[in-house]
Order: sequence, then structure tokens, then C-alpha cells
Amino acid sequence: MTTFSLADAKAHLSRLVAQVSGQHERVYVTVHGKPSAVLLATADLESLEETIEILADADAMRRLHASDAELARGHAETLGDLDAAMQRRRATT
Repeated sequence: MTTFSLADAKAHLSRLVAQVSGQHERVYVTVHGKPSAVLLATADLESLEETIEILADADAMRRLHASDAELARGHAETLGDLDAAMQRRRATT
């Protein structure tokens, strides 16, 4: 975890933005020694928002849990099954 005071963050903002976007690292900014803000890459924020949206969707979570249960019981599609399904799909389009 990287932490900068607000003054240091302002002084090095261009470098911090490049670091955050290039390395997907979060940078915490403090004001008077207390955490106040976080810099993070746009892609990371979008990923977090998508995760929150999925977690908030009761139907999606039910389907994910059902899929996990099927896998735990050994019910899974083989690569051959998936290839055959794709071939059937291509034949109908």
C-alpha cells in the first residue's frame, strides 16, 4: 500500500497517475495524517463496480451458487462438449 500526504500527492500527481494506471496499484492520500482519498486506475474502478453489481443481483448470485454446486458434484462440460456446442451454434447462424 502506497500512501502520500495531500501535499506530496499534489506535487507528484502526474507520476502517481501513471503509476496507478500502469501498475494497477492503489495510492492512498492522507489529509492531516488521516486517510482521505484513494487514487486507482479507471479499469480497476469499473471492475469493482461490476463486481458490486453482480453481488447485488440476487438472480445472478443464485445462478453462480448453482454452478458452483454442479462443479462440486463433478458436473462439468468437457472441452469436446463445448467445441460441439460451438459447432452447432455456428451451423445455425
